[in-house]
Amino acid sequence: MSFLNSAISVCFKLIKKYYPNIEWVLSFSDATRCGDGTIYRASGFVLTQINKNSSIIKLPDGTVTASITYTAGKNILKMGGAAKLPEGAEYLTGFQLRYIYFIKPEARKRLTVPVIPFDKIAEAGATMYKGIQGLKASEAGESHDQ
Repeated sequence: MSFLNSAISVCFKLIKKYYPNIEWVLSFSDATRCGDGTIYRASGFVLTQINKNSSIIKLPDGTVTASITYTAGKNILKMGGAAKLPEGAEYLTGFQLRYIYFIKPEARKRLTVPVIPFDKIAEAGATMYKGIQGLKASEAGESHDQ
């Protein structure tokens, strides 16, 4: 079991013990810059959404950030509208995936969106591993068992 998988397991145990009212955990993977959620799939999450991501920008100096940094906030509202992105900024293409883990399995009965089979990630072109779009963890040739 990987370190991350162990950490997630410990977190779920602590949630069950100290926050018994929590029924599920919602998490997102950034398949624009990071990965498509391999650790979530390995930890028992279900996939509930695959969206094209159009909110990540790369600045001319190479910095990557969320476009909301430049297009929202109280200063922008005072100006009466959305701000422009910095000159030379470009939107990055990719995906955002939504995963849910049911702390209380009976809560799954109240899920109001469909569970998406994991193979739909590849069909949507949303695979990403260690920041490489189109790469799957299974294709990386690495062992994750430590």
